[in-house]
Amino acid sequence: MEDVGVRRHSRRMHVVAMLAAAIAACSAPARTASDAIPAAWREAHHATTATAGSAMVVSASPYATRIGVRVLRSGGNAVDAAVAVAFALSVAYPTAGNLGGGGFIVARLGKESVALDFRETAPGKATHDMFLDAEGNVTDRSLTGALAAGVPGTVAGLWAMHEKYGHAHWRDLLAPAIALADSGLTADSAFIEDIAGERKRLARFPASAALFLPGGAPVAFGAMWRNPDLAAMLRRIAEHGRDGFYTGKTAELIVAEMARGGGIISLNDLRKYEAVWRTPVEFTYRGHRVISMPPASSGGLTLALMANILNGIDLRAMGWHSPNAIGAVAGAERAAFARRNALLGDPAYVHIDSAPFLSPDTAAAIRAAIVRGEGDKRHTTHFDVVDAQGNAVAMTFTLNDGFGSAETVTGAGFLLNDEMDDFTTKTGVLNAMGLRQGEINAIQPGKRMLSSMTPTIVLDSAGAPWLITGASGGARIITGVQQVMNNVVDFGMSLGDAESAPRFHAQDFPDSLLLERGGYDEALLRALAGRGEHPKQAGPWEYDFAWVQSILRSGNAWDGVSEPRGHGLAAGY
Repeated sequence: MEDVGVRRHSRRMHVVAMLAAAIAACSAPARTASDAIPAAWREAHHATTATAGSAMVVSASPYATRIGVRVLRSGGNAVDAAVAVAFALSVAYPTAGNLGGGGFIVARLGKESVALDFRETAPGKATHDMFLDAEGNVTDRSLTGALAAGVPGTVAGLWAMHEKYGHAHWRDLLAPAIALADSGLTADSAFIEDIAGERKRLARFPASAALFLPGGAPVAFGAMWRNPDLAAMLRRIAEHGRDGFYTGKTAELIVAEMARGGGIISLNDLRKYEAVWRTPVEFTYRGHRVISMPPASSGGLTLALMANILNGIDLRAMGWHSPNAIGAVAGAERAAFARRNALLGDPAYVHIDSAPFLSPDTAAAIRAAIVRGEGDKRHTTHFDVVDAQGNAVAMTFTLNDGFGSAETVTGAGFLLNDEMDDFTTKTGVLNAMGLRQGEINAIQPGKRMLSSMTPTIVLDSAGAPWLITGASGGARIITGVQQVMNNVVDFGMSLGDAESAPRFHAQDFPDSLLLERGGYDEALLRALAGRGEHPKQAGPWEYDFAWVQSILRSGNAWDGVSEPRGHGLAAGY
């Protein structure tokens, strides 16, 4: 299966020079990060690093981060804080941190590594060609409206994690989010920009328009924004746990929205949804043990293959962001994405062979002759938590597009996801994240759609969490996590510099190398073009690169950095 899938991709790619020859041809002295980053970039993308001796929380929302720190200070563990942060994000970061979606958790709790899959599933009435028109063309129904929604998994995931590993009372962890939804939050520029970016889609649905576009326009800057319907729904979850979402009034409201919007999620779909405990993906990078998320996430195995390829390449000797170093990393990214798109899916429905991703022999063969191919938007969110005992949680969850399907559940105050687009709606056709996937990820009832979410924990020599990281950004999540890991491990960067550095992205299709505009000098761009990399610069409004949230152990303290391109917060004590 591996050979067939890879050959199909390889026929559309051309083979570049042998990597060993490229390394031998590199006679220029190694560039350091300070040499390679243009001065204007360093000024515009300087990360703020929080340092704390005991515990740390990093998220995309200052509200959520502060709530998580309060839970830790009051004696809660990392899992308790993660639950509180996730529910707070459902109020404060509705574009992505929403209960109508799903995601993944990777955690290191004492000496135990755990992975929890609460990815959405296809409804029971889903069909293989449900998003094709009569001529067999893909429609936009996988992106907007109730039909685009998979069965949400976030509440079930948080409940399962807390039931097994939490210490604090469940109700206490939801109380801050309930209070925030009731009393309201101040609409800042980031909150308003998120709404404005999806204004046309939100306006199509009365409940969404009423919540986010009062009077037909986005919430005014500085106004108090409240969500009393969400507060009431959160109270039901606080009182009844998982059943407060998947049965009773909330479930009935979801199904009523399905009837209004032409969706197909049923009460039975909701009632039978379960989060799934999985065995984490584990691999070694430069002597560091790494734990990440297995399928239905593609993140862990794809990251593992990239790491295994790069393990045999001395990136430091090449120099940070030298043409050869970027070429080597981009080649590893392309090769890994080719296998990701051809070989990965929901393990409950298809056989997943991890060997092509974890085998040193496979990595060595790819290293010898790397094949070439490319690669969203910030509509996922990631956060990290470390408690005073050194337990760590990395959680990524999403609605897919910004504000998901754009359809709010009337009377419940939360948006439905549009994760059905992450399935292969038609073989060979790009999805909204720019990925061309295979039949292995086709729609089937109950199936989990493939994801790029990559919550990851890198351990130190004693097996304790050292780097906790993850990202939003669709297909760019995997490469964003990988590059922060490269910056810290290979080049010894501080976490602030590792997060601030300009990013690049390559995947198996199309055949180009996407570079963050302003982060690469003209000489480097010419050198990359000369290598046949097809460099393309993109600004933040053309393509969003990954937004990475990370915590790093530094001596006896924790450093935390919230993505400098965003508006989040790192804080601890």
